[in-house]
Amino acid sequence: MNEALGSRRILYLGFNQDHSCLAIGTKDGYKIFNCDTCSCCYERSEGAISVVEMLFSSSLIAVVGAGEQPALSPRRLSVFNTSTGVNLAELNFVSSILAVCMNRKRMVVVLERKTYIHDLAQLTVLDTLDTISNPRGLCALSPNQENCYLALPASATSGSVLVYDTLDLHALCQIQAHRSPLAAMAVSGDGLFLATASQQGTVIRVHCIPQASKAFTFRRGTYPVPIYSLSFGPPSQSPQLLAATCASGTIHVFKLGSNSRCRTAAAGLLASVMPDSMSDIVDSERCFITIRNGSPPGIRSHCAVAGYVDDLSDDGIPSNSMTNRARIYVATASGYFHEWSLVVGPGREGTCSLERECALLSSASDDEISAQFV
Repeated sequence: MNEALGSRRILYLGFNQDHSCLAIGTKDGYKIFNCDTCSCCYERSEGAISVVEMLFSSSLIAVVGAGEQPALSPRRLSVFNTSTGVNLAELNFVSSILAVCMNRKRMVVVLERKTYIHDLAQLTVLDTLDTISNPRGLCALSPNQENCYLALPASATSGSVLVYDTLDLHALCQIQAHRSPLAAMAVSGDGLFLATASQQGTVIRVHCIPQASKAFTFRRGTYPVPIYSLSFGPPSQSPQLLAATCASGTIHVFKLGSNSRCRTAAAGLLASVMPDSMSDIVDSERCFITIRNGSPPGIRSHCAVAGYVDDLSDDGIPSNSMTNRARIYVATASGYFHEWSLVVGPGREGTCSLERECALLSSASDDEISAQFV
């Protein structure tokens, strides 16, 4: 597939909440893929689609058009049942919908200057938040229905984050995450950690919710690079992983737990009198695995940490070795899906290998179009 063509045709990439499925929106419609098999499990052709938000592995999805056809307005959200083919509801908004997030309790719709909190069961509006200008629709919603927290940018000039409790409908805290404006955010599966990256992209921070305290600091690199996506691994697995993709095409993987903010009193006192840029030098760790050329440079990519896989011995019994094997999925706007296998050892030990590469736009019609541009 011609990569430039793929990046023009794919308008949306997103994994579901448990990272078992990938949804893509294209100029022609949308597709849903099973990440285990990389097979297309649902497809609908109806015109250009800019948002496809799944609810775990259920048949409920939220779809927003890209505005290229009159029936697919970017101001209209359609809630659709893929099993029955029934359009359950249509919600209209005053301006273009930039992002949609769901968990089993809430649906969040992000416009440039407003964010709407809906009850998912009734699709009624529970609260409307006036926000700063958010032209990229940057947001992160916890998949956890108990710790049901939403993160939104709180400043256009700095990396401040508003954390909002969507169950009790009140602002929970505000976190001064970075000095530069935000570029990417992710909330862990249990809703207890928030990962942030600024437009500088040199440092990734992990914050505790709801305490608004900094738990981990990771250094991606020295030179500024835009961060495209962040993803936590399952919180039940240890060590918990955090992955990041960036414009350089490199994938960075970090371990949570080795550089906790709960340090010795001396280190805590030293960091407390330093600015963030200096305390990060004291606190921060680099990634334990770097996957170079993990995606095409300059092409937007999204990652998802699928968690650990049991390695079985010859007799089918789980291995008791000190290493774990994790999977990381990466989908690119050039139209490819990659599965990376990571062997996670103690300390900073780790290796990685590419297990699969699949084309996301591989139908006959796509191949014919690609041939015209080769």
